[in-house]
Amino acid sequence: MRWTAGSTERTGAVARQPERPDRVARFSGAERLVHRATGWLMLLCLVSAACLYLGPVAQLVGRRHLMITVHEWSGILLPAPFLLGLLSPAFRADLRRINRWAAYDGRWLRAVRTRLTDPASRPAGKFNAGQKIYAGWIAGAVLVMMFTGLLMWFMGLLPLISRTSAIFVHDILAWAITVVLIGHMRKAYGDPVARAGMRTGYVDRKWAMTHHAKWLTEEGRDRSRAGSDHS
Repeated sequence: MRWTAGSTERTGAVARQPERPDRVARFSGAERLVHRATGWLMLLCLVSAACLYLGPVAQLVGRRHLMITVHEWSGILLPAPFLLGLLSPAFRADLRRINRWAAYDGRWLRAVRTRLTDPASRPAGKFNAGQKIYAGWIAGAVLVMMFTGLLMWFMGLLPLISRTSAIFVHDILAWAITVVLIGHMRKAYGDPVARAGMRTGYVDRKWAMTHHAKWLTEEGRDRSRAGSDHS
């Protein structure tokens, strides 16, 4: 049994809610749990880091040993939601979408560069080009943060890399992640329909046709092809 993107129900499942033609399923329950758990772990990492490295915050909170423990373990556990999400077919399908660069993604980036804001100038599938770049960047950044964090935690793990170098990369990247996450949350705050999609799993069909028209077109074509293959 799997969740079919663009559909309002799980394939083969008994519908728990009446069909609503005004909305489409965007994220499965597993995907929303992965996003939520990753978000909370990332927040714990950043807040505990602030309690360790920002003088006024460190003095206000204290409990340095506790903050170190929270920071280390929230960082170690950060990839766990992603790895568990791989058990979900819907999550794996969206990973394939994010990793697939379409011709219209280049148009989306050119529109951003030339500051064209109308949706027709920014064609997008289920994920637009900006979301694909963000997902790839944040995944790579988390891996580097884990690697440098482990070098700081277990001194002597790789003698060729000094602890000072690891701290430098870790700190610079932490600031970059903070800036990028603020941008991510700012974009989400400005789009209540997208937020509702991550909260409930569903988005307004009109919104999807306006901002992610290629998604509905591609899903419709895939379903038609699957139907003809089985006929």
